[in-house]
Amino acid sequence: MTRTLRGLVGLLGFLIVWEAFSRSGIVPQQYFPPPSTVLAQFAELLGDRSFLLDLIATVLAWAIALSISIAIAVPAGLLLGSVRWVRVATRAIIEFLRPIPSVALIPLAIVLVGAGPETKITLAVYASVWPILFNTIYALDEIDPVMVDTARSFGLGRGRVMFTVALPNAAPFVLTGIRMSAAVALILVVSTEFLAGGASGLGTFVLGASTGAGRMDLVLAGTLVAGIVGYLINEALELVHKRGFRWSAVDREAA
Repeated sequence: MTRTLRGLVGLLGFLIVWEAFSRSGIVPQQYFPPPSTVLAQFAELLGDRSFLLDLIATVLAWAIALSISIAIAVPAGLLLGSVRWVRVATRAIIEFLRPIPSVALIPLAIVLVGAGPETKITLAVYASVWPILFNTIYALDEIDPVMVDTARSFGLGRGRVMFTVALPNAAPFVLTGIRMSAAVALILVVSTEFLAGGASGLGTFVLGASTGAGRMDLVLAGTLVAGIVGYLINEALELVHKRGFRWSAVDREAA
């Protein structure tokens, strides 16, 4: 409770400073509106059907991208983490692909998959695969060899050891990677909507508000919605992590 209260006090202080700075006249309010104006627009947007459809489009694309990333990265991480020669053979190509910024691939993605929702989903998948993949590999590296040897001494094969020993112990690390990828996927979806355009989405809304009349109040209100969505996603995954993996060494070390 104290932590929540401190967070609210900090947020209130930030809003007061923002309000005072915006109304001081140092920067015209047209370009940097006060939070009172932004929050009023935020409330109006929540009742705007067109904006809500943009919000749903972004969240749906994020959910699809994250689901595909998990489906790709977890099995690949288990394979690379448990079969050394595969890990060595693919290391060069992985280290080459990983640093490439996803937004730099927007033109290529548009050519390959078209300019529809597939573009933002594809780029979000590309960016969010890596945290899950490397967390899964790292988790397998950290498993106590005694546990694996004990399981094998009872006659368990490689497959059963993977699903009864390795995967349960790797799960907290995998979920940490998913939390990281959830934020990355949301950033990429909104960024691609903003940079590449599209029929709908929060990024498309912000792009439309920033051009023409240049409604910075709408831009900041739309950005606020994206921030709140990201915060709620992270809080939900953190709650799952705390309640689902209290037994893990990861949680004990964090505590």
